Amino acid sequence: ELVRGLPFSQKRAQSYLAQYRAQGCPALCHSQAYREAYSPAYRVVLQYYVNQVPLLAAVDQLLAQGRPVLVALDGPCASGKSTLGAALAEIYGCPLLHMDDFFLLPQDRTPERLARPGENVDHERFDREVLSPLCCGQTAVYRPWQCRSGAFGPAVPVEPGPLTVVEGSYSLHPSLRDRYQLRVWVEAPWEVRRARLERRDPGCTERFMNLWVPLEDRYFQACHVKECCQIHCSGQ
Repeated sequence: ELVRGLPFSQKRAQSYLAQYRAQGCPALCHSQAYREAYSPAYRVVLQYYVNQVPLLAAVDQLLAQGRPVLVALDGPCASGKSTLGAALAEIYGCPLLHMDDFFLLPQDRTPERLARPGENVDHERFDREVLSPLCCGQTAVYRPWQCRSGAFGPAVPVEPGPLTVVEGSYSLHPSLRDRYQLRVWVEAPWEVRRARLERRDPGCTERFMNLWVPLEDRYFQACHVKECCQIHCSGQ
């Protein structure tokens, strides 16, 4: 019986592994045929990163210009913005900022303000405390708003550097979008997003669907968020 997907039997595989262990598990190298087929080099890369090659190439091109780069990742809730932002932060060793830390304070959630698309985030504070200082080459300092505790967290300093990534819905609010050198739209099918929401916060999916999703959709449409982005990514 062949090992599934491989051109040898289970018995042959077990025999080889027994001999290999008996030899003390020495370091292995590829055959000459393999080296010739994949010369000069090869890499095994997760499909997730392959899908982001256009984004990574765009970031690299901007960094090559030698000026500080601000990247915004916007899109629907649970579309993969946080995951993509974390991947960029790991690859480039750069700060990652979250728009959720600038959620509008309860006393500011007036009917008049929420009636305007994109106004359920404190974009004024984000610009004042983060974007404006970074654009001037200064250290930004902000206190994240913690919705669960209803209070501000400890101060977070952000040093200016070659690259800073901002992720979250409303990061491309019209009052902010000109600050960025790269604007990225992240999306995923609703079925994928719904499953993520249910895993993230069981029991709150209906609240997202009935409250936050309509607010986001109105912002995306009224402010033409997807249309203002240079790069479109799949967050699957």
